[in-house]
Amino acid sequence: MSLDVLLALMGFAFVTSVTPGPNNMMLLASGVNFGLRRTAPHIVGISLGQAVLITLLGLGLSGLFHAVPQAMTVLKVVSVVYMVWLAWKIAHASAPKGRAAEGGKPFSFLQAAAFQWVNPKAWAMALGSISAYAGNGGMGSVLSVAVVFVVVNMPSVTLWAAMGGALRQWLQSPARLRVFNWTMAALLLVSLVPVLRL
Repeated sequence: MSLDVLLALMGFAFVTSVTPGPNNMMLLASGVNFGLRRTAPHIVGISLGQAVLITLLGLGLSGLFHAVPQAMTVLKVVSVVYMVWLAWKIAHASAPKGRAAEGGKPFSFLQAAAFQWVNPKAWAMALGSISAYAGNGGMGSVLSVAVVFVVVNMPSVTLWAAMGGALRQWLQSPARLRVFNWTMAALLLVSLVPVLRL
């Protein structure tokens, strides 16, 4: 991979990783409700899950969706249903301290990694990066794209969890937290608009 292609890929990975989307809305809410430290497995799961998605799509899984277009429709329906459920969970999240928070849990590493498979933005990022930057589509090119995504994605998404952590003290008020959580839930639902248009 030439230096100019690498820099372009890094720019693509940064812009797509740091801009609002389902992962970042969930990380912001998790940072508020659980703090940055407890959200760390969620962060790592997103970055490595995205890399696995890129790798498998780059190595041929995308051919399945071209051969069986109904599979993409099923994936879209599952994505929408799951994200509506997540929005409901975020809207009803407990206060970040005291007994109410003891029953709540942030996403685990595996939950966050698996979420990439139903996250429409993650699919767009993976397909876009493979088609634009993987060159001949060989294993070396695909793995290079995946590694760049991990290196750029992890600090980019960490910013959202850190912002949530910074808001944590201000949102100790149950009324403020309720408004915040409902706003995050609404933004997560709004992030579905591009999927529903496809």
